[in-house]
Amino acid sequence: MTIRGRVWKFGADVDTDAIIPARYLNTSDPAELAKHCMEDADPTFPAKVRPGDIIVAGKNFGCGSSREHAPIAIKAAGVAAVVAASFARIFYRNAFNIGLPIFESPEAAERIEEGDEIEIDLNSGVIRNLTRNEEYQATAIPPFMQELLAAGGLINYVRKKVGKECIR
Repeated sequence: MTIRGRVWKFGADVDTDAIIPARYLNTSDPAELAKHCMEDADPTFPAKVRPGDIIVAGKNFGCGSSREHAPIAIKAAGVAAVVAASFARIFYRNAFNIGLPIFESPEAAERIEEGDEIEIDLNSGVIRNLTRNEEYQATAIPPFMQELLAAGGLINYVRKKVGKECIR
């Protein structure tokens, strides 16, 4: 499976407050969260982002509080994946739990620029910059984590494994 999209670029240490400001945490509605995704980092982002776009950022993306709202807002905004030099561990886990593909690649994070079009091979972790004709290697996603993504997140994965009657 491949993901292809236009890049929005952010710097290092983008915390969960920049991804979804705390003032909007009075809701867990994904559509409402999407309206405010990344607005403290770029106030125009919610209006500019389109389904299938990709966020590329520096080191420690998703640092700060452990709120699941952050990857939910990104996914609900239509972002197909996030590529970063590194991720905060709790954000990494929350992203997979809700079915948001993320890829660690310091080289890609450094070389890719805003507006570039990239393609990511989910199985191999190869990132192709179609704009610059370059290729980078991200850390491959383990098979189990790929299953979580294919199912749309942990809850959907468990539902499929144990049956809908067991989870309400």
